[in-house]
Amino acid sequence: MKCRTASPRSDDEVSPLARPARSTASSTAIPTAGRASSAADRSSSAPGATATRSVERALGLLAHVCESAPTTLSECAKAVALSPTTALRLLRTLEGLDFVSRDEGGDFHPGSLAFRFGAVALGRNQMVKVAEPALERLSVRCGESAYLGIAARTGEAVYIAMAEGTFSIRHAGWVGRTVPVDRTAIGAALQGRTPECGYVVVRSKVEEDVTAIAAPIAWTGGIAGALNVVGPSYRLDPDRSRDVGEAVAAEARTIARTLFPTHHTSEVTSR
Repeated sequence: MKCRTASPRSDDEVSPLARPARSTASSTAIPTAGRASSAADRSSSAPGATATRSVERALGLLAHVCESAPTTLSECAKAVALSPTTALRLLRTLEGLDFVSRDEGGDFHPGSLAFRFGAVALGRNQMVKVAEPALERLSVRCGESAYLGIAARTGEAVYIAMAEGTFSIRHAGWVGRTVPVDRTAIGAALQGRTPECGYVVVRSKVEEDVTAIAAPIAWTGGIAGALNVVGPSYRLDPDRSRDVGEAVAAEARTIARTLFPTHHTSEVTSR
């Protein structure tokens, strides 16, 4: 768990195309000179065109990895119509920049930077704007850090917004980070595996001696996201967890009613 001391809260390419030179020569200009000029123009524009193609291919590979992970080298190459050799060269560059990662079996996954940039983009969407006041209220009321999370295509949960807690020792720095959905509080909430009380409590799963309490933002079409309060287990004992859980569930319902006025649902419980 990252801890901070008390402080004020805050946590195309357009390729340079060579312009053809305006001709000042008369109609009697020597043809070979014209051919030489055209060749020079093509030569000067070639580096820019090559760079643009490389960027397009790299972005195509990144998009495929983000949408289809885990994915193999051959699948990546086929998706963007490249040879495996060229695809591997570009993927290694993306891997070096942390845009993609590779597991022990050789399959490719989105890297930490891909998730981080995705979280920044998601941070501008409507759900975050609606959730921010709720996160602030939770952090003030509970004293613990409050997060908004959504399901990622990788089968994980990704945190996309937060409000830091008010305690001098508090959980922080997880915006853009992913956590497994298996046996985690936010994972259970996102998958609709919520008890009748409306919230999930999980202790020491992702981090030792840390308790997470989550509730789903549910509507008739499914679960849009989840709120999650995270703090040290010694403060979030069973009695305190119950109080915090009720607050988290209430704020999640408030967000759902705002986002889906005629389609929210107050109960999403495991069957």
